[in-house]
Amino acid sequence: MKIDRLVSIIMILLEKERISAQELAKMFEVSTRTIYRDIEAISMAGIPVLATSGSGGGIEIMKDYKVDKKIFSTDDLSALLMGLSNISGMVRGSEVANALAKVKSFIPSEKAKSIELKASQIYIDLTPWEGNASVKNALEIIKKALQENRLLIFTYIDGHGSKTSRTVEPYQLVFKSRAWYVQTFCRLKNDYRLFRLSRMSELKMLEETFTPREYQKPFLDFEETARSLQTDTKIRIHKSVLDRILDFCPYERLSQDGEDYYLADYPFFDSDYYYDMLLSLGDKCEILEPAHVREKLKQKIKNLAKIYSDS
Repeated sequence: MKIDRLVSIIMILLEKERISAQELAKMFEVSTRTIYRDIEAISMAGIPVLATSGSGGGIEIMKDYKVDKKIFSTDDLSALLMGLSNISGMVRGSEVANALAKVKSFIPSEKAKSIELKASQIYIDLTPWEGNASVKNALEIIKKALQENRLLIFTYIDGHGSKTSRTVEPYQLVFKSRAWYVQTFCRLKNDYRLFRLSRMSELKMLEETFTPREYQKPFLDFEETARSLQTDTKIRIHKSVLDRILDFCPYERLSQDGEDYYLADYPFFDSDYYYDMLLSLGDKCEILEPAHVREKLKQKIKNLAKIYSDS
């Protein structure tokens, strides 16, 4: 007996006045005998289901028991529908589909069009244009491990390129700044650790389960720390890379410099990631100040040139 089928049948019965066992059997691709067993289980759970035979007969829930759909406002339903629709693209599974079906069952037919229009006004697609396709598979494995309190094992590549084997207790999936992470208790470090999914390989869910410990949420708000570490740099960029700079720097911090160039007060952190980002712009970007950032970038360019210079 599938729990998700029972829940779906209940929602259908809450929505419809009456439906035949044959219709339900066709809908769920099971026999009518299975449907009658499901109805019996629903009745035993305390939900008053009536079955009438003959022309116009069928299965229904007593009218006095049905949920008042007015409990949710139009805005409530739009918000629920929007959230579930947006997450379903990346986090798949019957529970998300069933939740969507439940929310839709509360939508009055006369308001369905306006509610679905509102729900589609904001669309969030968490899948990358290009990237590591294994992340989506990892999401499914981790989601299952979270539901069943199962241990995960994987090889992890850290920011310095070092590989380690990790066995972890998963506690939360996190989407932060264009990337998926999983918050875990790492048995190697005997502490909580946040792992980036794109750096994981050979991910497997073990048969071994764990007893959840008191959960420690990851620290994700680095705004105050970032402000103290940030260095404002002055850069000159060609208009052809303006769109890429706007991902990091608001337009208000740019000023025109001739017909084809801009000057930008660029928020910068002294890390390889930010140097590499500016290097990726090639000759379309020049760091003007501060001097120490300019000098460090020049040294990186020299090191890069050595690799490609003739021996």
